[in-house]
Amino acid sequence: MGKNKRSIYILVFSNFLICLGIGLVIPVTPFIKNEYHFTTSQMGVMTSLFAFAQFVASPIVGKMSDKLGRKPVIVFGLFTYMISEFIFAVATTLPIFNISRIIGGLSAAMVIPTSMALGSDLTTLKDRAKVIGWLSAAFSGGLILGPGLGGMLANITYKTPFWVAGILSITSCIFTQIFLKEDKEVLELEEQQAEKKAQEKGTIRAILTLPMVMLFGMILVSSFGLQGFESIYSIYVNQVFNFGLGTIALVLTLNGIISLILQVAAFNWIIEKIGEMRLISIAFLLSAICVFWITQAHTHVEVIVATLVIFSSFDLLRPAITTLLTKSSKSNQGLINGMNMSLTSVGNVIGPLMSGALMDWNTHYPYLVVTVILAISYLLTFVVRRHPIVPAE
Repeated sequence: MGKNKRSIYILVFSNFLICLGIGLVIPVTPFIKNEYHFTTSQMGVMTSLFAFAQFVASPIVGKMSDKLGRKPVIVFGLFTYMISEFIFAVATTLPIFNISRIIGGLSAAMVIPTSMALGSDLTTLKDRAKVIGWLSAAFSGGLILGPGLGGMLANITYKTPFWVAGILSITSCIFTQIFLKEDKEVLELEEQQAEKKAQEKGTIRAILTLPMVMLFGMILVSSFGLQGFESIYSIYVNQVFNFGLGTIALVLTLNGIISLILQVAAFNWIIEKIGEMRLISIAFLLSAICVFWITQAHTHVEVIVATLVIFSSFDLLRPAITTLLTKSSKSNQGLINGMNMSLTSVGNVIGPLMSGALMDWNTHYPYLVVTVILAISYLLTFVVRRHPIVPAE
């Protein structure tokens, strides 16, 4: 990995930037909603369009990167992301806001999976898990810190976060174009992978064991639950508990700090102590209890504590599931990671749509539905624990 460290660091930064942009919109949604008189359903659609565009474009972009190379796709994706953020900053009508989110989703489809592929290309088998872990941490870190940063920047004006994201994006685009290098060994690796394709036919059947199906289901549920909770969080606490922009920003910033500590410093220690499956089970249980607690809360302190527990649970849940998946097979990592990303995107589309529609009906319904789904997922973890995944040799 030594000679490719600079390229890998650039990839990590690009992933972080894109995922930062996904989260920037969250704390300002109630203010956009109120200023332009949008419904919660319309806000849910706006949030979901990003993930939907990413889901649709990802396989097409994958083929493009095979033909054109990884670097051109990543650079164009960063440039496209700048366009989406600037459009959002000047938008005043719902169709323009939606167009911005669609373009943003397309840019994420260009940058995130292509970065993962190039990160794999640039590393040996020995270092690959570490590098993919760094890229995943960048993905999570951007999603974690985006809402907090967006809330702080929105104290200037609620459009400021998007101007800042656009400027950062074009800076990253130029930096990537100048300094990112694709290793010459990529072609050799691609040839080796092509030779393996024939041997990997039927791998979908090979990975669809009962515990694996359950884990894939948990990926869908965790992304659905997080987006179902997070996409309307600012609107919910603003309407029900009269949280202002400063309070929302404080909560999301505290969450970012706690979550980064948990993921960077505590995650491996927790896994060593209790294992992935028990952590997944505890995370589903705590998140279900605390989502329900918010619907019954009477004070700001209760809401803040419950929120921090929920976000922390999700921030441990997703890497725990991914880590368990990567242990299942050495030869099917591409397929497994692809299904992981696709199911995450599906959950990211469904969650905001469901929450927005239910909130227009009754303020508390979205979180009650999320509570039930998370509770069912907690019970399903016992099925997986009875049929444990055996790590691949």
